[in-house]
Formats: sequence, structure tokens, C-alpha cells
Amino acid sequence: MKLLLLEDDEATRSHIERTLTAAGHVVDVCSTGPDAVFLASSNEYSVIVLDRMVPGFDGLTALRQLRAQGVSTPAILLTGMDGIRDRVEGLEGGADDYLVKPFAATELVARVAALARRPPTVDAITTLRVADLELDLLKRTVSRAGRRIELQAQEMKLLEYLMRHKGEVVTRTMMLENVWSFHFDPQTNLIESHMSRLRAKVDRGYGTDLIHTVRGSGYRIEAPAG
Repeated sequence: MKLLLLEDDEATRSHIERTLTAAGHVVDVCSTGPDAVFLASSNEYSVIVLDRMVPGFDGLTALRQLRAQGVSTPAILLTGMDGIRDRVEGLEGGADDYLVKPFAATELVARVAALARRPPTVDAITTLRVADLELDLLKRTVSRAGRRIELQAQEMKLLEYLMRHKGEVVTRTMMLENVWSFHFDPQTNLIESHMSRLRAKVDRGYGTDLIHTVRGSGYRIEAPAG
């Protein structure tokens, strides 16, 4: 099987890579969250193994971004955090399994094999909704209060990302990385101009705004209270 391993500690990374290779797997390795997101969204893997506590852009953040992009590859989080709350957070973030350090190499190999044997999950979600706003994922159409809204391709991607994170603050960095695939800030008004056009189409004339600016943080789409 072809696997992806995210681990920032060189000694640990080499040990895990040797273990998985000895078990007959082909292993791609990386040491940063952005690299893991890039590789996992650009290649087909049977299982992704992610160290949760890499510096900065950690494994859980990488996994959340992959799930938001629709990458459903089974994933194991490796971590020294063994609290119930930490496990729940990892599983809710999209992990399929959770292995606490230190662990036996044979256990990791067994868990990788078990995940690879699982039948693929089928995403039954075909429509995203926020209040009276609907995005049909199959037809790639948007409507609000039953009225069709015409969006450009990038506006559609931006709205989909916001709706998949409804109720959450979506930062500029998250949008650049997940909508435009930029792993750097181009220092332009790219996001602001697209967001302005999107809000004009989605909110103007409907009485209630669904897209909100969160000052100093980013944007959030949510249904009105009550």
C-alpha cells in the first residue's frame, strides 16, 4: 500500500518509515502540515499517518483541511496527548484512529492494515444549507429563497468552503490555502474583492445577511439566531 507519513522529528520519522516499509508499504514522508495537505490532496494514499504535535501548522489542522477539501483517505493521529478530550477532538477533526505515543511498531502496522481493509465511506451529503441558502453539490447550483444565484467558479468554491464551515470563523489563511491553494499571502485584496462580490449576490436584497465579517479574524456564514 502507499502511505503518507507526517512527522517532524527526524529520528521518529525514520523509525516509523522503516517499520512501515519493512511491512511492505511504500511511504511518502513530510515534516510540515502544509506539505501533508498538498501531498494528500494531490496523490492517492491507502492511509495517512499524522503526528498531531508538529510545530505551527499541526497534524489535526492538516486533517481538518483535508476533510474540508473532501479528502476521505483513512487517517491515524499519532500523539503524546492521551486525555479523553484530546481523543474526542482528534476523532471529531476527522481521524479514523488515534494512537498514543509511545506505541509498539507492530501495533501501528496492524492499525494501518485494519484501516486499509475498511470499506470506503459514501458521502451522502449532496446539498449544503444555511437558512434559506442552498448549494447543490451535484448540480453545482446555488439558490436563496428559491431564487437562482449565478456564481463564478471561484465564488462557488469560496461559498462552498464557508458553508462546509458554517458557524465557524474562516480565516484569511484558511481561505488562501483551501480555496486558492496558496501557501503564502499574496498581499493583495484577492479575498476581499471575491468576498465583496459574493456577499452582494448572496445577501443583497434578501433582508437578512448570512455572511458576516469577524473583525480581525475573518468571515463566518451562519443562519440568523432564532
